[in-house]
Amino acid sequence: MTRTAEELAQVAVPRFADYVAVDLAESVLREEELGVDGTSTGIRRMQRAAVSGIRDDAPLFAVGDRLTFSPSSPQARAVESGVAVLVPRLRESTQWREVDLDPARGSRVIDFGIHSLITAPLSARGVLLGMVHFWRSEKPEPFDQDDLSLAAELATRASVSVDNARRYTREHGLAVALQRRLLPRGLPEQNAVEVASRYLPAQAVGGDWFDVIPLPGARVALVMGDIVGHGLHAAATMGQLRTAVHNFSTPLDLPPDELLSHLDELVTLIDQDAITAGDETTVTGATCLYAVYDSVSGTCVIASAGHPPPALVHPDGRVEFLDVAPCLPLGIGGLPFEATEWSLAEGSRLVLFTDGLVERRALDIDVGLRLLRETLARADPSPEGTCDAVLDALLPESRSDDIALLVARTRVLGPEQVAEWDVERDPAAVHRVRAAVSARLMEWDLEDLVFPTELICSELITNAVRHATGPIKARLIRDGALTFEVSDHSSTSPHLRYAASTDEGGRGLFLVAQFAERWGTRYTKEGKVIWAEQTTPGTA
Repeated sequence: MTRTAEELAQVAVPRFADYVAVDLAESVLREEELGVDGTSTGIRRMQRAAVSGIRDDAPLFAVGDRLTFSPSSPQARAVESGVAVLVPRLRESTQWREVDLDPARGSRVIDFGIHSLITAPLSARGVLLGMVHFWRSEKPEPFDQDDLSLAAELATRASVSVDNARRYTREHGLAVALQRRLLPRGLPEQNAVEVASRYLPAQAVGGDWFDVIPLPGARVALVMGDIVGHGLHAAATMGQLRTAVHNFSTPLDLPPDELLSHLDELVTLIDQDAITAGDETTVTGATCLYAVYDSVSGTCVIASAGHPPPALVHPDGRVEFLDVAPCLPLGIGGLPFEATEWSLAEGSRLVLFTDGLVERRALDIDVGLRLLRETLARADPSPEGTCDAVLDALLPESRSDDIALLVARTRVLGPEQVAEWDVERDPAAVHRVRAAVSARLMEWDLEDLVFPTELICSELITNAVRHATGPIKARLIRDGALTFEVSDHSSTSPHLRYAASTDEGGRGLFLVAQFAERWGTRYTKEGKVIWAEQTTPGTA
């Protein structure tokens, strides 16, 4: 809006007026949806946004000054009537001097040689945006009716531009606020990876996003997505998809390929609703990369929906772009998504990014990927240092697209942090595993968790022995939290219920839910895993 006011002031000097001043309503500058801003006495409040003239020493208010107009002033009359007002000879009028209740300034204006004034309101769509004032000093002839018509035309055209700028500024501000609200404000605490991130919005707010989602069993999900388009629609859609990814990740804990399939169906439904409502803006074409890293096994499973593949920096500095099945973007449908598994050495860096980093009008994507590879090969091994090096090398001067970057350095749990047992299909095995779990907790100095963990162990293993199929395994993981898992080859999951007073069973999972911080089920290729997580002493 200020830039438009400056252009209006400059275009009229010196061909039409010797001095031009543009004031914008304070309510407009505050981006409030108001009309005329004033007090109960009718005094209008403005702020000077631009001044232009043939000399710099004119005794006019400066940019940034706040002004008030009394009800009898020509400026107030222009506001009330909505039309430009002409004061051909300032010496013969006194009302215009009541601006800002400063008659002395009016005298200085007359003494300076300014002799004629046209003041016109800037209004559009029923909203007062400001005022424009045209002054003459060097030109001896005063403004006349033809000049008044031209000034009114200038004000009308400028009002449309100021209003467009106001509406754009307001929409852009809302989009930025919405985007910042929907993006992660901080990375969550987890021990599977050491992570750093960067997000750089473009001038036009886009829909790029990233996420780090802790998963049970010392695992973590790394997400990178890119929504088609810019503005409020892209930011709102990003929020929808990010929320959906969280819901599919926890508590459902879906594998990457299944998660993208559900996300693809969601995008299709969103587009169908938009088409039904007559909205031509669709989500089809959005991309997403979803990776799950397991710090116990050191494996990473990745699936992509049309997103650029991540880069992997090995501990020795060697860089490769992982051969992830690209598949189609979200909302197109047709082909299933594929997940690929890699074994990552401890200290490897997984680098996820959006295409704004490596592709733009002046940079071909192949050149961008080559620059990224070269930068990663010599970057500092820490995630923060890697982010800084990448942005220093590839960040453009002006961004037409958002840039999101996520660097995760892997950790692997040592054998002293994990204990596993094979469980026989015999009720007596419950006692043996429970005793082994208690002994391991004593070794880890977690005596306070022995009783609840024994109860959780007894319930989960008893359920597996009674109802599961195939081999049964139990695992205890200490990684910030304490997690007890029981896996089998059955796809049937137990569910929590309230047992009646006459029931002989059905209270085990209720007790598990009471003692565990959280619990749930995740499905694997072989069957399922029932897990229960407890907070260890000293852990938030």
